[in-house]
Amino acid sequence: MARRAAAPAGPVGDDFSFVSPVAKYVLFFFNLLFWMISMGMVAVGVYARLLKHAEAAMACLAVDPAILLIMVGVLTFLITFCGCVGSLRENICLLQMFSVCLTVVFLLQLAAGVLGFVFSDKARGKVSEIINGAIVHYRDDLDLQNLIDFGQKEFSCCGGVSYKDWSQNMYFNCTATNPSRERCSVPFSCCLHDASQAVINTMCGHGMQARGYLEASAFIHTNGCIDKLVNWTHSNLFLLGGITVGLALPQV
Repeated sequence: MARRAAAPAGPVGDDFSFVSPVAKYVLFFFNLLFWMISMGMVAVGVYARLLKHAEAAMACLAVDPAILLIMVGVLTFLITFCGCVGSLRENICLLQMFSVCLTVVFLLQLAAGVLGFVFSDKARGKVSEIINGAIVHYRDDLDLQNLIDFGQKEFSCCGGVSYKDWSQNMYFNCTATNPSRERCSVPFSCCLHDASQAVINTMCGHGMQARGYLEASAFIHTNGCIDKLVNWTHSNLFLLGGITVGLALPQV
């Protein structure tokens, strides 16, 4: 007597899926979270960009924090959109695109870390170039100005290599032909902090570039931010490594 064929273990229909619901919805909510964050980044970047004057909107786009925020937000939005919709709809095309994009981003981060460690001198030169470019456009962009002031206050530094780097800025230039009232000065964020001073003296850096290192050090920070940044990086390698691993694990 012939045996009857075994019945399938479960119903196979349009709603059947071989994908684990746990993995599916974890991936969906994880991407949904970063999708919403990316939309917030783009919104903040566009809002900050629209608040600027027309002449400032065309100045030094490469170092504009608002532009960088928009670019990172748009990239994150596109990647997480593929992951969010692809996981919810189990769309193979979107999931493959999400996987490829995330792999490329992960490899670029890994390559940047390795190259930055191997070619540390060139990386230092690139950082110096970026800082000098930011100094030149200090007065052109309020966001950039606030960012530089924050960095100089936090790291207790002034300029790139030294406080005299501020002569690269047209307003702080130390040449005799400069008509600016800020000639030979440095921003107030270079000044030594006085805890007893209730009101910040924004003119405390006036004429400091005309003074020598020893004389100026009584009023401002004379060391550059590049050395301070390198020293901070070396002393916080474990912290930076932990942050890197924390960012890499979700991508993996």
